[in-house]
Amino acid sequence: MLDIGVIEDPAAAEASLDPIRTRILRELAEPGSATQLAAKVGLPRQKVNYHLKALERHGLVELVEERRRGNMTERILQATAASYLISPAALASVAPDPHRFSDRFSAFWLLALAARMVQEMGQLIAGAAAARQKLATFAIDGEITFRSAADRAAFAEELGVAVTRLVDKYHDGGRDLPATPAGSPADSPGAPHGRRPEGRKHRLVVALHPSLKAPQRKEAHADPQTASPQANPQTDPQTNRQAKEQDND
Repeated sequence: MLDIGVIEDPAAAEASLDPIRTRILRELAEPGSATQLAAKVGLPRQKVNYHLKALERHGLVELVEERRRGNMTERILQATAASYLISPAALASVAPDPHRFSDRFSAFWLLALAARMVQEMGQLIAGAAAARQKLATFAIDGEITFRSAADRAAFAEELGVAVTRLVDKYHDGGRDLPATPAGSPADSPGAPHGRRPEGRKHRLVVALHPSLKAPQRKEAHADPQTASPQANPQTDPQTNRQAKEQDND
């Protein structure tokens, strides 16, 4: 089971968005049968089987084992991933294109870059899983508080300079090096040869955006029909009379 399954097929995306099937996928984080699922989701087993076949057809659940129970064979299924993410590839014709934007301060460009990252990472994870290889990635996640917009702009400028310096230091342009005869002292492990081997190209994305604000609690409002008159000075005659007397003073 994958930690995260990236859905690229539009039909699979549509199947996963059905509320009942979403509940089934969540329950199938652990293997289960249609009978077990029926008891959990409160639906007839035949109805659950219908949804399971649709999810299995789109590769969202898979058969784990089959158990003989009397004259019946019970199929034990499990979700193919612990959680799912729908790739922009599922909406290829309207997916955001980073090349349409060029402003590095544009929130829409950042969103387009994030969408491209989801799409590319989904394909890379699938390829690495098929080849049974680990995927080399690196990420940093954190929060920073700026005192002012000027500090934020200065930080972004310095960060851009630092990243550019690192790229210039480590980027391999793939240019040829002078040829070195075989057997010469330079022809040793770690020494450059006539042609530098092709390095693996990596995508680098650096993002900065405001953190979401925590939802504010709604204060309980008193019921005007049950609140005491003293609680509302606008409706309390005595309070209004005293306020007028103070105004006259």
